[in-house]
Amino acid sequence: MADKWIWQPSAEWVRGTNVYRFMTRLGCETAEDFLRFSRENLEAFWREIVDEAGIEWFQPYDRVLDESRGVEWARWFLNGKLNIAWNCLDRHAAGPDAGRAAVIAESEDGSVGALTYAQLADRVNRLANGLRSLGLQKGDRVALVMPMAADVVTILYACFRLGLIAVPIFSGFGSGAIASRLEDSGVRVVFTMERSVRRGRTLSLKEKILSWERAKVIVWPCEELLADPAPCPSLPLDSEDPALILYTSGTTGKPKGTVHSHAGALAQTTKEIYLGFDHRDGDRFFWLSDIGWMMGPWEIIGNHHFGGTVFLYDGAPDCPAPDRLWRMIARHRLNVFGVSPTAIRLLMPHGSRLPRGHDLSSLRLLGSTGEPWDETSYRWFFENVGGGRLPVINISGGTEILGCFLFPLPIQPLKACTLGGPAPGMAVEVVDEHGRPVRGRTGYLVCTRPAPSMTRGIWNDPRRYLESYWSRWKGIWNHGDWASVDEDGCWFLHGRADESMNVAGRKVGPAEVEQALMQHPGVAEAAVIGVPDGITGEAIVAFIVPKPGPAAPETGEMAAHAVRVLGAAFRPRAIRLVPELPKTQSGKVVRRLIRQSYLGRPLGDLSTVANPKALEAFQQTTTAVG
Repeated sequence: MADKWIWQPSAEWVRGTNVYRFMTRLGCETAEDFLRFSRENLEAFWREIVDEAGIEWFQPYDRVLDESRGVEWARWFLNGKLNIAWNCLDRHAAGPDAGRAAVIAESEDGSVGALTYAQLADRVNRLANGLRSLGLQKGDRVALVMPMAADVVTILYACFRLGLIAVPIFSGFGSGAIASRLEDSGVRVVFTMERSVRRGRTLSLKEKILSWERAKVIVWPCEELLADPAPCPSLPLDSEDPALILYTSGTTGKPKGTVHSHAGALAQTTKEIYLGFDHRDGDRFFWLSDIGWMMGPWEIIGNHHFGGTVFLYDGAPDCPAPDRLWRMIARHRLNVFGVSPTAIRLLMPHGSRLPRGHDLSSLRLLGSTGEPWDETSYRWFFENVGGGRLPVINISGGTEILGCFLFPLPIQPLKACTLGGPAPGMAVEVVDEHGRPVRGRTGYLVCTRPAPSMTRGIWNDPRRYLESYWSRWKGIWNHGDWASVDEDGCWFLHGRADESMNVAGRKVGPAEVEQALMQHPGVAEAAVIGVPDGITGEAIVAFIVPKPGPAAPETGEMAAHAVRVLGAAFRPRAIRLVPELPKTQSGKVVRRLIRQSYLGRPLGDLSTVANPKALEAFQQTTTAVG
């Protein structure tokens, strides 16, 4: 295996994968042939994959795709009727998987709860009756301001069963952020709990919600809503009926409510779990996430469609000890583990002996998403968690599509940090400022054809939807990420395009500079911003979280290291050591707010920031690099 390839699948591995069997059935001899077929024959591909995945319809669709209203308003699986709850729960509860664990949930205090498919179906049935008794009707919105407890899945499926639109909201938000989402979506019912625990501290959830007077607040558990066991079957819903409103992180402005249909959500998530994560019967799937982040509904829907077990964790990844994740993987014999690069960088300073000290042999695949990797962290994850034997299925898409634009197939060789390439059925490109495809240099990540799970607009704001995604180039979805494709056809992400810096006419994404700084042995994390400069237009300012140790790295030494990697043009004008970086719950560094704080400008809404106090460290005078 050449040095540049970190992982190479064996012929035996390839032949055992779902994607190999599927592409062979379609007559495709190579992964490249298969991906080309999926892009060039879009309707045929999606027809074949929903059949391959076994999606069941109450009434078959009669047309895969309708673009008559424009690509921006494409409709999928026309006149078909189905229900996520039927596909992901009902049929399993009535079959041989009834006794299999559908959900295993562990809290930070170590308590574990589990529900089999049969138990989950009974609770969903009862709750659906309870919601009906409140007068809720198809199309009404129901919010979930809940921790990752087992019954968050009960609430989700009860909504799907009745055609209600679920609105998952991160429970760690402040009351103002929660209220803005409740108001925007117009919910009639809000589910929450008395409290949750994070890093040993008890946090009141109910207090954040009780001031909301425009909806009924239900504090879970609520046994009176589970009293009626009468059959309450899943409604046959139109393929375009909304299932979810998912709010984006909102780090670039007011959060956007993205709308996802029953057919679109089911088609996309099942495709990704089946082809990307090579679902096997009996898989136990764990993604360190929250129900208010896209990855929460994504993993639940995608895995439950196939009768898999989803593991949920409500707590910090390093509490009560930094080996918490590795202990849970070993104890519950989990097969697929997904995490953000930020979480790995948090755990790396505690050493490789911690993951290596636990039996992680049950793992079959690793996953990651949320932000670009740096090579040091990626290799640590690959070597110490996967033992150098497992591929990292590094995925990227967004809340707006409830899925992935990019992910590597498990039959493709991998380089460190790569996302492989366009996901099957996704017509993705990297283009320059004129919308022309480019290779070998950084460009804009775009999508030139629709996909079933693309948001059906922004809730209550169709103009903003068009301006956000379709306004730069006609008929092209602009995702707002920097990306590149190297000489071997491997795709990489380089951060948000709207955070790029232009230093003396040279554009560079923040992730590229950050990765260079993180190659320094004394650096745990880095964030960079561009600030006004009278000579170069913009200059780079860097913020460093040092690794634990008796002596912090010298700022001049780190700047010199960046110059060695990137060249003198990108030497940071200033570097500061900070204790932590401000981030969203999904692990994204909020560079916009760092820049606002550094320049002394109003910060605006901080509701999406998981640790807003961290911004205080960015307001002081920064030490210039000598």
